[in-house]
Amino acid sequence: MRIYVFEYITGGGMLDTNLPPSLVREGDLMLRALASDLGSIDGIQCLITRDARLAPLRLAADCWSVRTPEQFAETWAEALDLADAVWPIVPEHQAALERVTEAILAAGKGLLNSRPHAVRATASKLQTLRLLEDAGIPVVPTFGPNDVLPDIKGRWVLKPDDGAGCLGIRVFKDRDALCRAWDRLDGACPCVAQPFINGTAASLSLVAKDGEAVLLAVNRQRVALMDETLVLLGCVVNGLDLTDERLHGLADAVAAAYPGLWGYVGVDLMLTPDGPLVLEVNPRLTSSYAGLTEALGLNPAELVLGLHDGQRPRRPESSPGLPVEICLEFAGVA
Repeated sequence: MRIYVFEYITGGGMLDTNLPPSLVREGDLMLRALASDLGSIDGIQCLITRDARLAPLRLAADCWSVRTPEQFAETWAEALDLADAVWPIVPEHQAALERVTEAILAAGKGLLNSRPHAVRATASKLQTLRLLEDAGIPVVPTFGPNDVLPDIKGRWVLKPDDGAGCLGIRVFKDRDALCRAWDRLDGACPCVAQPFINGTAASLSLVAKDGEAVLLAVNRQRVALMDETLVLLGCVVNGLDLTDERLHGLADAVAAAYPGLWGYVGVDLMLTPDGPLVLEVNPRLTSSYAGLTEALGLNPAELVLGLHDGQRPRRPESSPGLPVEICLEFAGVA
């Protein structure tokens, strides 16, 4: 089986613009991990594309270098033609992941990721959290530009509605400061506002299909507040208690709310004394994936390929594992 692993940031999706160093670092981490996991499975061949501005990676995969958007379009079509299935690692920003997943299905290829309608539904943080809240799932209070912000004391957060990672997130000392900044925005990039939640930043690593999910790991997110912005410095995969039944129930509820979630899914949340509050749903690989194999002693790519072969989400019997730190710090951040 030949699988085209398309990592958007590093694989040619941004040849017409500058590459954000933080997203390149995350992209390479996920790409290395996934290519290694797939390469360890008998009968699997990997193909990747690589932005020629970046250093080559030593991977057990065929690598096609791309230099221009025009060359990428041709290479993408050729890779899609050769592949039996495609595993996209693409941000939801500006509907990029939705377009890619639709193109994969239109080509008649196996899609090793969430379905386009689930990608579309989770692209907006505001709409995602409102749907989850309607389903009875606890979420961080989130407000759009047409909402009246409640008088909640303390810091507030302003973030792009379909942003990637921590890019574009700003933190303000109070609601009034946020409102003044929000009024100055031109509206070209819709934003949402949230009260700053004190607690432990965390994420869930799930495998989902047809409204069912299995929780693989609960990860501690290392987030720093620097110059009124949030910066993701890394995470500790399997760094938090996997036996918390509330989190298993949360994973089940999120998958039931979005039955089009398929394969690996990340859920960002805050753990507070009153319980977990969901921040967003990522219908794709996240940086936490890079530590799962070492942390859990299992190959998560095998679990996803099992879904492709008709299996239901399952977690093989294994030891509790160990915490694994993933570092995303880069020059100029810390």
